[in-house]
Amino acid sequence: MYKCVLFDFDGTIADSKDVFIEAYNQMADKHNLQRIEFDQLDELRRLPLAERLKILNLPLYKVPVLAPELYKLYKELSVKINIFDGIKELLQQLKEKGLKLAIISSNSEHNIREVLMQHRIDLIDAILCSTHIFGKAKMIKKFLKTHRLSNSEVIYVGDELRDIHSCKQAQIKVIWVEWGYDIAKVALQGAPDYVVSEPQQILSIV
Repeated sequence: MYKCVLFDFDGTIADSKDVFIEAYNQMADKHNLQRIEFDQLDELRRLPLAERLKILNLPLYKVPVLAPELYKLYKELSVKINIFDGIKELLQQLKEKGLKLAIISSNSEHNIREVLMQHRIDLIDAILCSTHIFGKAKMIKKFLKTHRLSNSEVIYVGDELRDIHSCKQAQIKVIWVEWGYDIAKVALQGAPDYVVSEPQQILSIV
């Protein structure tokens, strides 16, 4: 029986794709990186993350270095970010059933709290963040230990292949959402435990 639902933030709770692209392009112009054009997005979504970074001329080792700058730009644009339809209602229903809710993200905690506050969402019990884009497995394990939860008492909701891989490493169940960044062709390579096309399906699974 699940006691806690962990959520990714961008692409799962927050519809922040356009803001991320705008923020990234501002940073790309400054650091001589390849810009992301909106008509290029579908092509990028079909590629694994490592190949996307290669196309953008962004070495993986530079990501943690540039992340603070990217999230600062994101913060300045955060007023444009919406929450996906049905997510706020889902969070409320999960809380009413007595479940703990947490966010584990590679965004900054300040940005996440800012967006949640803008949309009057005060249902999240904990937020864990890391600038390492492949660091979620470690954060999940830390969360389990801190809150004295077993692997079977937690399930994660995310939109990317790296979310799925992190959950496999942490040995917890994972729900992949179709409305996020990674397309099915990419995400399903990770063999998520569940696939949903709308938020209410998450309630049924939990």
